[in-house]
Amino acid sequence: MIQDWTEKFQGTAALPRAVRDRLIKVARIQRMEAGAQVFGPENVPDSLFFLYDGRIRVSQSSDSGREIVLYRVDAGESCVLTTACMLSEEAYNAEGIAETDITAIVLPKPAFDRLVAEEEAFRKFVFAAYSRRLIDLLRVVDDVAFGHMDVRLAERLLVLGDGLKEISATHQQLASELGTAREVVSRVLSDFQKRGMIAQSRGRIALLDKSAIRVLAESR
Repeated sequence: MIQDWTEKFQGTAALPRAVRDRLIKVARIQRMEAGAQVFGPENVPDSLFFLYDGRIRVSQSSDSGREIVLYRVDAGESCVLTTACMLSEEAYNAEGIAETDITAIVLPKPAFDRLVAEEEAFRKFVFAAYSRRLIDLLRVVDDVAFGHMDVRLAERLLVLGDGLKEISATHQQLASELGTAREVVSRVLSDFQKRGMIAQSRGRIALLDKSAIRVLAESR
């Protein structure tokens, strides 16, 4: 049972107590299992959601089926794409998938509109999220257009393997993360394995030499 979810988020924790109490009354709690589609291209959002617990992967796919991961929503954050589509009353042009079991706080659009209009702290929270996510997306574009694949892959392995000695990921999943072809990822991973940085088995990658991977990731 979530007693006061407004404490979890910077934008709501800074609001006056009376406003937070009103939010608790109008918002609802939604839970979804890992692998569930949180939103998709056919949906037009009518609510803003705050991710209380878990992680969501936001990606976009081409007509040919090629996928690129745009960003992730972590606990304590809102989804900026949901905000943008809700304000413009347009359908999503991307898909959100729960990477873990998630708990989300769903805030109806009328309550969101009132908060943005009346509360400066909440308005700053929304615009700050926009700014951070825009920078993230520009990095994705820069990486896809100009980044060296070995450096980008090393960076991604460190992110996915944070605190772990082994990660669970296929070559296709890594290719989707980086917006490239599976064959390219396979070739680079084979090179990493020859250099003793990783070991591979079906669907798993052991990070044998994180120091070497980190040196490569920081070499750009």
